[in-house]
Amino acid sequence: MSLSDNNESSMINFENKNEGDDTTNKRTLDFNKEDPSNDYNFGWNRYSEITNGRFAMIGFLSILIIEILSKKSFFSWTGILN
Repeated sequence: MSLSDNNESSMINFENKNEGDDTTNKRTLDFNKEDPSNDYNFGWNRYSEITNGRFAMIGFLSILIIEILSKKSFFSWTGILN
């Protein structure tokens, strides 16, 4: 059995039963579907925004670590402000 098989273990069923009402809303999420929004495309898209956000978080954390270890502001450490 491969990961692309459509079986019950990869599907989640949600049932929403309204109080006082005999109707039930059923939704099914299938995690085996390929999501085309995660594919790399040129320009502004979900993949590039997630990647840029992750690199920005790494950069910000790096600046904080530099300031904590050197006990100087980042701009004075780089020589931008003297």
